[in-house]
Amino acid sequence: MNAATATTNPSTAKPSNGKLSPAMTAYSIGKGISLDTAEELEATLRHIGATRYHNLHPFHRLLHGGKLNKGQVQAWALNRYYYQSTIPIKDAVVISRFRDRATRVEWRHRIEDHDGDIGSEGGIERWLKLTEGLGLDSAYVESTEGILPATRFAVEAYVHFVRDRTPLEAIASSLTELFAPSLHEERISGMLAHYNFVNPDIMSYFSRRLQQAPRDAGFALDYVRTHATTPAEREAVCNALLFKTNVLWVQLDALYHAYVDGHIPPGAFVPKDG
Repeated sequence: MNAATATTNPSTAKPSNGKLSPAMTAYSIGKGISLDTAEELEATLRHIGATRYHNLHPFHRLLHGGKLNKGQVQAWALNRYYYQSTIPIKDAVVISRFRDRATRVEWRHRIEDHDGDIGSEGGIERWLKLTEGLGLDSAYVESTEGILPATRFAVEAYVHFVRDRTPLEAIASSLTELFAPSLHEERISGMLAHYNFVNPDIMSYFSRRLQQAPRDAGFALDYVRTHATTPAEREAVCNALLFKTNVLWVQLDALYHAYVDGHIPPGAFVPKDG
């Protein structure tokens, strides 16, 4: 087994409630986990994060460990821009699912976090600061013409998920934010330590998310603990989180295949620095 396929096997992992989960697949938690309480729900969600979050992906190990060249880092930032720039669109769809004003008011700051506001910088601008600092032309990045097809398919699937599934599942799919702060810390320290073309200024997206992600995750976790009141609803919440981990994971699979293994699809970005 090479680095590209070496992953934690969820079928033999033990969740934090101490119960084995032999039935968990790539798409569902199966029927082997008790979800009778909000506490069991949270334990299972945290188990999914511990075994399925994309911090475990081999591409991230290379990125944070200084093992990629500049062109490969450019490819990552370019493709990730499509995900980042679609998040406010996804969040607008989530808001449209709710008649409850309080939920809409709480959720809309996520759009402002990424889009910014008049006179204030948002996450998308910070990401463009990263891509520009890496030497990419911002107009090219914003065009998204050079991204991998798998990136586009995965991100659009996420938007379709929050549009088509229940509002509860739409919120649950955001729960990967529970696990993001430690990844951001690892990324900031690793990339600053290993790449001479990276500096704190162009990493400002991640330092800002260290404050934003815990707030967002806290609301979403409280929401699903309160509103998922049956084992079936709690199972749907867990499966929504599994779906989201797949959205993140498959984007890194595509990057690894294209820019580590060297199988860049026709028309996609080809780095000049190798």
